[in-house]
Amino acid sequence: MASHVVVIDSTARRAVIKTQPNKYLSDVLEEACAKLGVNASQYGLKNNSKQVDLSRTIRLSGLSSGAKLELILLSRSPSVVSVALQVPDSEAQDAPNNRLIDQFPSTTTLWLILRKFESEALGGARSLRNFTGRGIPKAGNGGTGAGRLYYETPVVQVMGRELSSFTDLQKTLGQLGFNAGSALLRLSFRFTDTPFEEATKEIGQYFNSVGGESGRSTHTSSVANTESDPEVPQPAVPEEFQDQLMPLESSKPLSELSELLPEPVSPANDAKRKAGFEQTTSSLPESSTVTGPNQRPISIFSPPSSTTPKAALRSYNEADYEPSIEHAKMHQSRLLSSTRNRRLPTDVEIAVEKTEKAKKMAEINEVEIKVRFPDQTQVVSKFSNLDTAITLYDFVRGMMERETEPFLLSYASADGPKNVPPDSADRLITGLNMTGRVLVNFVWEEGASNEARLAAVVKTAFREQAKEIEVKEVESVDVQEEEKDTSDNGMVKGKERGKGGVPKWFKLGGKKKH
Repeated sequence: MASHVVVIDSTARRAVIKTQPNKYLSDVLEEACAKLGVNASQYGLKNNSKQVDLSRTIRLSGLSSGAKLELILLSRSPSVVSVALQVPDSEAQDAPNNRLIDQFPSTTTLWLILRKFESEALGGARSLRNFTGRGIPKAGNGGTGAGRLYYETPVVQVMGRELSSFTDLQKTLGQLGFNAGSALLRLSFRFTDTPFEEATKEIGQYFNSVGGESGRSTHTSSVANTESDPEVPQPAVPEEFQDQLMPLESSKPLSELSELLPEPVSPANDAKRKAGFEQTTSSLPESSTVTGPNQRPISIFSPPSSTTPKAALRSYNEADYEPSIEHAKMHQSRLLSSTRNRRLPTDVEIAVEKTEKAKKMAEINEVEIKVRFPDQTQVVSKFSNLDTAITLYDFVRGMMERETEPFLLSYASADGPKNVPPDSADRLITGLNMTGRVLVNFVWEEGASNEARLAAVVKTAFREQAKEIEVKEVESVDVQEEEKDTSDNGMVKGKERGKGGVPKWFKLGGKKKH
């Protein structure tokens, strides 16, 4: 068992660190960097050309006594770590297996991870969890009543080590040895003898003593109905979490906080949404707009009268489908570019791409969905960002003649064809990633009767208002081959310049006649 290890940096400086079996390698790295005068968050350790797992103890690391560890410089860009936070039953709130899962940069502190999970939205609504601003009333000796409010501190257990003090919770995932992969954090709470308002003030003073950090603490705003100092600076929060963090409680009136929550389903809200649908569908032609189920504006189109597609009945020029030299060159350039090696995106780039995609999806307000039935009847309508898969199924069921027959709805996504879940509360835009114009196909399930399969699907009242799809003919345009003319002119000009096709400077020199 190692009693000491030797840490060597790139300049051959050595630092001897005394160890114990239960000492973590992350602590060894911090002590070595303190002796060598470098920042521990920018370095790692290697042994025999293999990077050491800093989250392990000396006993589990397999290091021999007097082992030599190389101090290496880590990448400046933080890597992404998948974190699972196991919470008590009182804070689970329908979380699967009492675990909350998300991805964080390796430079994220444990305190910020708890704040992130507090403000996480579940099912489209703000979470009511409270991890960092808990208070328990305690009456005095022999006293009665509610008593004074005392602070209950969060306790995080990581790989067998317990982190309970506020200073310990400011350690990052990288400092705990998690620079990649996944990590499991177990959360519990411990009662303290510190009054709640004093604990809040101490936390604010801690961030003030850190010095130079911009931003305000997200914790000091969690005190409700207390006389805390409003000028206490708050901890800096990375920009990627600014839009996700919210105070645990706030002194703002309830009317202002209600703006952060989605509007509950009510007849008044339904009327607002219907009014919004009428505005969004105003761009449709008035002749094709019909009032559908739930007073939703729709456009319904009848099935084609002929079994032959209209495109097959039109004349075409076979020369339009013959590839030209430009097409061949373009095809070769694409083949050449596909054979070149390309750098794979890093974990940070993947996380940034996911964040940007989520922001773009949140900015989309509506999506236009076309439902195609088995008899080729098509219904087009617009849905807002509040509509869910249940709303879509209710809309289609309201169009059917036999509403009790089982059916499924499928659509094409970026990952391939998918089925719309029948009893899911996932939103069409943010949950199912429907954007722009989406084609949804109506498919009968196995339990559907033969009468329903053979008969018309849409109700008669809607079929009578259906209209044919107007396909405008595109006039053909004659394309002149200008490139060939240019090349011919170039050849003619070359001949004119040389008069014989060969320039003078290219002719071989001969013997001069005297």
